[in-house]
Amino acid sequence: MDAVNALVPPPTLTDEDASQLRLLSIFHYVVAAITGLFSLFPVLHLAMGLAMVTGKLPMDQGTSGAQALDPQLFGWFFVAFAGAFIACGLTLAGFMAYAGRCLGRRRRHTLCLVVAAISCMMMPFGTVLGVFTLIVLMRPAVKAAFA
Repeated sequence: MDAVNALVPPPTLTDEDASQLRLLSIFHYVVAAITGLFSLFPVLHLAMGLAMVTGKLPMDQGTSGAQALDPQLFGWFFVAFAGAFIACGLTLAGFMAYAGRCLGRRRRHTLCLVVAAISCMMMPFGTVLGVFTLIVLMRPAVKAAFA
């Protein structure tokens, strides 16, 4: 069976496939920039959490008999969740930009597939980009071009 496969030439990349890979590469950069921008929105929450932790944000403790949450503890929740959201968003944006570079150079096929699948969660632009990237990357000629 290997002798038969050795005689069959690998499929060649058409101009249309190369053009689509080039466009997908550019769109990965654009969606990575949008993702990075949106992942910085919680900076306001991070700043407010840091203000709570340091005591710079005036907070009324209340006069109720029930024990209230410590403002510093509440501030740490703000800092932790905002920091995690920012870090995950910027990491995803970095991977999307790197996948765009890999698409342009036709390297790291598996990484491009994984990033395309993850970007499908980013409605609406990431979903469209991820689906089209998966469709293009599954073509035999494109797979062969990455080898």
